[in-house]
Amino acid sequence: MFTFHNVCSEPSSFQLTGIPGLESLHIWLSIPFGSMYLVAVVGNVTILAVVRVEHSLHQPMYFFLCMLAVIDLVLSTSTMPKLLGIFWFGAGDIGLDACLAQMFLIHCFATVESGIFLAMAFDRYVAICDPLRHTTVLTHTAVGRLGLAALFRGVLYIGPLPLMIRLRLPLYKARVISHSYCEHMAVVTLACGDSRVNNIYGLSIGFLVLILDSVAIAASYVMIFKAVMGLATPEARLKTLGTCGSHICAILIFYVPIAVSSLIHRFGHQVPPPIHTLLANFYLLIPPILNPIVYAVRTKQIQERVLQILKIGTKIR
Repeated sequence: MFTFHNVCSEPSSFQLTGIPGLESLHIWLSIPFGSMYLVAVVGNVTILAVVRVEHSLHQPMYFFLCMLAVIDLVLSTSTMPKLLGIFWFGAGDIGLDACLAQMFLIHCFATVESGIFLAMAFDRYVAICDPLRHTTVLTHTAVGRLGLAALFRGVLYIGPLPLMIRLRLPLYKARVISHSYCEHMAVVTLACGDSRVNNIYGLSIGFLVLILDSVAIAASYVMIFKAVMGLATPEARLKTLGTCGSHICAILIFYVPIAVSSLIHRFGHQVPPPIHTLLANFYLLIPPILNPIVYAVRTKQIQERVLQILKIGTKIR
């Protein structure tokens, strides 16, 4: 028992390392990471502004897109400012409560984002398979309720994670987290107590969210594809499938990096630690960067409004 108490302690804070193994390159890494964060913020704020002023975009799909923009801003802002602080000033110290709050925000809003993609799949299903009822089923109230349901599910699923750590794992054998942010498993592995319950709960939530949501989205697209194949002409089929293009791209942008990162984390024991951490940061940055671009490229009203803003800015200069 003497050894246990001598090694384990109850820390008031943790120390984040940034990108472990690449400490000498931190100042250079800040350039691409800072640039990507800036692009993510500008892109998502632009989406929110354009949808707000463009009344033709006051439709369910674009309200869901605004929800995605807010979620992406939360996800990127909950991690990138701290990471840049580590890169620039070596400010890796983070209080225990701040660490748990960051953990909650990251995992909760990633869960919410998956729920919004599921809601968007439902919107596409109704729009294509039952178009006459689309406006009556996907009302503004219904869209708001679906968004709140996704948020409630995220809080319900992820809320226990920091509480279980706070209540069940008060002692830690080290305070240095070999990561750039307070990811659940990175914190739990430092605990001295029995962390099996925490591990099982975390894996179960990951299964419920990623696997079940993916299956539900895939099932909706199977029904959409069947409905599209029943259309009379190839032109009608192509045009109808085109309305799903942005959503499909956004789904792949969100799920593929998470799946790759999870597989490497579980099975890629030969992969160097810096790659693990870089991938974990990329899957929080790639969707916020690419989602606005995907929808801007495929939405004429967003393109026109952005070009109009750029022209006004040029005239002012």
